[in-house]
Amino acid sequence: MANQIPFTFDVPSVSELTAKIKQILEHNFRDILVEGEISNVNRSRNGHYYFTVKDNDAQLPCVIWRSTVQRLDLDLRDGQQVVLGGDLQVYPPHGRYQLIVNLVQQAGVGKLQQKFEELKRKLESEGLFDDAHKKPLPPFPMRIGVITSSTGAAFQDIRSTFEQRWPVATIYLHHTTVQGLNSAGELVEAINYFSTQTDPVDLLIIGRGGGSLEDLWPFNEEVVARALFNCPIPVISAVGHEVDFSISDFVADARAATPTQAVIIAAPDINELRFQIEDYTSTLEQAIQQKIQYYRDYVHRLAHSHALLVVQEKLKFHKNRVENLSDKMRSQITQLLFKNRSDLQQLSGRLEAKNPGTAVQQNQNKVASLNERLRNRFERSLSKKSADLQQKISALEEMNPKAPLERGFTRILQNGKWVRSKTGFSENTSTEIEWKDGRVSLP
Repeated sequence: MANQIPFTFDVPSVSELTAKIKQILEHNFRDILVEGEISNVNRSRNGHYYFTVKDNDAQLPCVIWRSTVQRLDLDLRDGQQVVLGGDLQVYPPHGRYQLIVNLVQQAGVGKLQQKFEELKRKLESEGLFDDAHKKPLPPFPMRIGVITSSTGAAFQDIRSTFEQRWPVATIYLHHTTVQGLNSAGELVEAINYFSTQTDPVDLLIIGRGGGSLEDLWPFNEEVVARALFNCPIPVISAVGHEVDFSISDFVADARAATPTQAVIIAAPDINELRFQIEDYTSTLEQAIQQKIQYYRDYVHRLAHSHALLVVQEKLKFHKNRVENLSDKMRSQITQLLFKNRSDLQQLSGRLEAKNPGTAVQQNQNKVASLNERLRNRFERSLSKKSADLQQKISALEEMNPKAPLERGFTRILQNGKWVRSKTGFSENTSTEIEWKDGRVSLP
């Protein structure tokens, strides 16, 4: 280093060089646009967004200040394909440049279509589209959840079609925006809301009316597809018009070309059910009437047949025989009851003569007297024992070595022993003074 020839010109410092770079970049890259995929989204406690926009070969740090976030009403998420507008800014302390974003829009159709095909292939390879995972739709849903915009035509079509076809159902609307950067997050929140209810709905319809690929893009987001796949409630996807297909259509348990068709798939037509019930009722009534008439004719034929008349004569003969036997048996039972009643009265008289009740009463009186004597003897013995015990307790209390302490005296101890006289006290031994509430050691 000492042998080097000094430069003959001024060498800029890091700050000076960075300032020149800052001036060049910030002067030449204002109001620029850039397209890419958002990643590493981080929202600070102050409400600012810090993230990266990238493609396959490069990435650019970006910042959106809180005021811009509030003005654009943004909810950024990783994976969104967007067009960003803003100014390049150099941040000298870190020696890096970043884009200060003041515009965020959905990316163009070409990029979105490419991303749609890539996500479709990815989810299909994971099995999210397999029929084995499709849940059957309930035949007669009574509680139906709808995820769409409350102000859109799709919900009005769904509600009016339900009122015509299946008015017995209760519709639960969860409002979400159905286009824009915030829509995918709102759709996921709505799906999770219905999935976590303790009293869940029977069926879920998610969708919106037609539109461009950019308009329908929230229904092609991966987070929405996975939320639909994990939803325990059967879901019908009704996104766009008949020619429109979304990732949600492939993941959902059923796909409807339009919101109106979703209602047709979801529930039966109550008028058609009425007609069917009327037809079944009429057919059942005719069948029952035919059966009744058949058995009525059959009984009539049996009632007038020769075989039945013979049976009736036999029944009459056996009936008379049964009545005779019943009279005879009734007479015999009466005689037997009279005899048994007489025997019972004789036995009752003999039993009364040998009634043990008197002896039992005498023994009970004797037992009561003995109990009284035993109780008196026990009480006298218990009283004597209690007096003896009290005397012994008093004697023990008089001999209690702690008694003087209770009266305010103290006790001196050395080596854990009570020093009872001056001759037993050693000045070179550690001493403890004991009161009733504790001890103190003296050096």
